[in-house]
Amino acid sequence: MKNKQTFLTKGSFALLLFVILGYVVKFHSGQLKGIDNLLQTTLRGNLPHALTVFFSSLTSLINPPVIVTWVALLLGMFLYKKWWSEALLLGGNLVLTGLLIKLLKGVYQRPRPVLQHLVVESGFSFPSGHALASTLIFGTLLIIVSQRVQTVQTKRLLQGLLIAMILLIVMSRVYLGVHYPTDVLASLLLGSLYGVIGYFVTKLIMKRSEKARKVFSGEEPYKKLFAKA
Repeated sequence: MKNKQTFLTKGSFALLLFVILGYVVKFHSGQLKGIDNLLQTTLRGNLPHALTVFFSSLTSLINPPVIVTWVALLLGMFLYKKWWSEALLLGGNLVLTGLLIKLLKGVYQRPRPVLQHLVVESGFSFPSGHALASTLIFGTLLIIVSQRVQTVQTKRLLQGLLIAMILLIVMSRVYLGVHYPTDVLASLLLGSLYGVIGYFVTKLIMKRSEKARKVFSGEEPYKKLFAKA
């Protein structure tokens, strides 16, 4: 991310939109029924069996035990390669997802849609935990691919697959009947915001850690430890 100010501006805009949407959901949720119902009906159609199987299988990749397993495997690979900042960013965003969902669902307490659920879910609806997890985790991998993969064609292919995964999982939650479209929209906004914040915080931590290592090893003078990052 070369243009730091641009990404921070976009993150601020995402926060503003989330706050506005959250306010409407909390205090005027009836005003969203029209657009939510229209989008749900359009996406679900007549619930074709093949699409139901596809979306049910896809969304299971973000179920807590499953996502923890494959993210742990990725973390192990990153640590083996000594990709410290990437491991910190990915692991931190996974933990952040769990904390945000637990907190925000308790704040908004929006009931799930009253229609046929094609998978078993419990708890509140806003925001979507699966959509937030996919945005943060696949978004993190998108950043890592952009930085680490050198071959242009491979990079473009992986970027396309990761973006497709985010969009498909977001769509799956609405199709399966367990979330309103505005639930997944809120998660996309929140995931974009915290993805940007997590990236810059991780870079700052790693820069400070590297500076401290050089100071304590004698490679740089002590005053460098307190110099501006």
